[in-house]
Amino acid sequence: MTGARRADTDTVTLDAVAEAPTHPEPQRTPVRLVALAASAGGIHAIGTVLSSLPIDLPAPVVVVQHLAPRHPSHMAAIMARQTLLDVRQARDGEVLRNGVVYIAPPDRHLLVNTDGSVTLADTELVHFLRPSADLLFESAAAACGPGLVAVVLSGTGEDGAMGIRAVKKMGGVVVVQDEGTAEFTGMPHAAIGTGIADRVLELRDIGPTISDLIRAPLQ
Repeated sequence: MTGARRADTDTVTLDAVAEAPTHPEPQRTPVRLVALAASAGGIHAIGTVLSSLPIDLPAPVVVVQHLAPRHPSHMAAIMARQTLLDVRQARDGEVLRNGVVYIAPPDRHLLVNTDGSVTLADTELVHFLRPSADLLFESAAAACGPGLVAVVLSGTGEDGAMGIRAVKKMGGVVVVQDEGTAEFTGMPHAAIGTGIADRVLELRDIGPTISDLIRAPLQ
């Protein structure tokens, strides 16, 4: 953080201020971000991916897992036992930090904002779901552009298939678990069916691929 520059004299004239050079604000650098989405079979799939991510991962990880809406979630504690990364349930307004995993709480959409913070919303269900992978992907794509890696894992239904279109439109990368290693194939099948997935991978290969993608130079 840059501190204020101390003036050489006790006063600064208006003319001096007017003559001071102005500099345009630098363009915001795209944020690196990993977004994971899963439903049925997702606890195992997410845990497998997180277990292979390095502790110095230069990006935050946000996770949407479809959960029972009226019961407390222990998912953060479960995932924390499977990864070197810090895992927590996301809080409204929290600023995302590299190397931290943020789990969407039950019955709240998790949205990523352009200032690097998250919003938890109880707005309308999307495809009868809250949290929604589609909303996560769409908001993260708008916030991070080509710095986003969006991952669709095991699950029923089609959540995520619409959101990955926004990811591709904004230059991000889409990774999908192949149906052969998914406990439930609905979400992977729908995502693959869009024809826009960049990588379709066995579950064991997704974590290492994320690490490589996140460290690669942005195009």
